[in-house]
Amino acid sequence: MRKLLLSNDDGVHAPGLRALYEALEPQAKVRVIAPDRDRSGASNSLTLTRPLMLTPLESGFYSVDGTPADCVYLGVSRIFDEGVDLVVSGINHGGNLGDDVLYSGTVAAAMEGRSLGLSAIAVSLCGHQYFETAGRVAASLVGAVERLALPPRSLLNVNVPDVPWQELRGFRVTRQGHRGPGREPLPIEDPRGRTRYWIAPAGLSADDGNDTDFAAIEAGYVSITPLHTDLTRHTALDDVQSWLDALTDRG
Repeated sequence: MRKLLLSNDDGVHAPGLRALYEALEPQAKVRVIAPDRDRSGASNSLTLTRPLMLTPLESGFYSVDGTPADCVYLGVSRIFDEGVDLVVSGINHGGNLGDDVLYSGTVAAAMEGRSLGLSAIAVSLCGHQYFETAGRVAASLVGAVERLALPPRSLLNVNVPDVPWQELRGFRVTRQGHRGPGREPLPIEDPRGRTRYWIAPAGLSADDGNDTDFAAIEAGYVSITPLHTDLTRHTALDDVQSWLDALTDRG
């Protein structure tokens, strides 16, 4: 039986994580390690300034007083006797579309698994209601993932429309869209009269072409985007080299 590690960024008590566990537990041996609180937006950060506490819970889950990447790092380590075959992160409350993947702790948990040599899937619900739908999507993909050959350091980013299962229109393989600039920070005054700032909501989609994750969700399809961790803009290498050569010649 395959061994799965589940994690998330919404916290160990999040209903999306419970829905993911209930969907996958019948087909695999499941270990759940997640942050002890909401760590949305933590991205790929690791806790390097203090030791981490791994706490077993009555539910059989484990909580960690750290980030999603911390959780996966501990979960696939030799702390446990048995290894892990696949990391599944989610189900996130809200989509991780386009540039969201740069900030998402949900995607980061999957990416940490991929960086440690494991296959990994991140699952997000583009809403807050139909976690069962996203759980069924996750179960169908996990059940077939052994037949998928991805290049090294790659993972799947899955976004699911927030609709009942019977209303899904199907599955689409997509590329990342892109958002426009985010909104301005929101100033507030604390009880001592000091100004503080809320980070504002993300910008609206700026690239939502028919082949993007944004377009798939808008049309009612599950979006499946293969991601990789090489951020090099390969098509710009020659231009940057020419620019550098020109600078050197002037010197």
